[in-house]
Amino acid sequence: MRKRIFEIIEISKDDDTLSSIYDWFMMLVIIISIIPLAFRSSNSFFDVAEKISVVIFICDYLLRWFTADYKLEKKTVSFLFYPVTPMAIIDLVSILPSLTFLNQGFKLLKIFRLFRTFKVFRAFKFIRYSKSISLIIKVFKNQSRILTTVGILALGYVLVSALIIFNVEPESFKSFFDAVYWATVSLTTMGYGDIYPVTTIGRVVTMLSSIFGIAIIALPSGIITAGFMEELDK
Repeated sequence: MRKRIFEIIEISKDDDTLSSIYDWFMMLVIIISIIPLAFRSSNSFFDVAEKISVVIFICDYLLRWFTADYKLEKKTVSFLFYPVTPMAIIDLVSILPSLTFLNQGFKLLKIFRLFRTFKVFRAFKFIRYSKSISLIIKVFKNQSRILTTVGILALGYVLVSALIIFNVEPESFKSFFDAVYWATVSLTTMGYGDIYPVTTIGRVVTMLSSIFGIAIIALPSGIITAGFMEELDK
């Protein structure tokens, strides 16, 4: 019985209709539960939807805890480790803001329910969407070392560029954070235009920064594309 519950609440197989229905149902509940976040005022529908959704979330959390040994495969110890797993913490955080004994300010934490959608997105496996996501995740895992190196390179680029422009343009950049912000948007070649250098030297630094930014941004794109094609070939 517990194993069947685990099969239903976890990733659905192609021939498991009940599990697929459960995935779609949970996705619908999550969407309904976060709709009130788009409104400043509340009404009776939102209140009822909130109460029903939190009961469903609590049941889902308890069922996952009840079948934790199948998920973690650590026998009895699984029941102790499950509450501190990342997704279990997110599940719990999505429930706590709705409990009446908490301060109203904690309701902002409902935004964490958005993270739960990554679990129910497995239902899109039937239209081969989640399979593509799994493939991309696998590519990121396989190329994690190279991508980490590129990330460190990008971080170093941002800090060095920020230090240079902060000293070259003291009037335009009032704080080092402003310089870091400028370097980041320059790295991504977005350039919002709200902070920009006005001296000749500052503009030269900006041009060089933009050119290097294009090169750095292109690196992970090529790595991911190559890894993706390699996985497709497999």
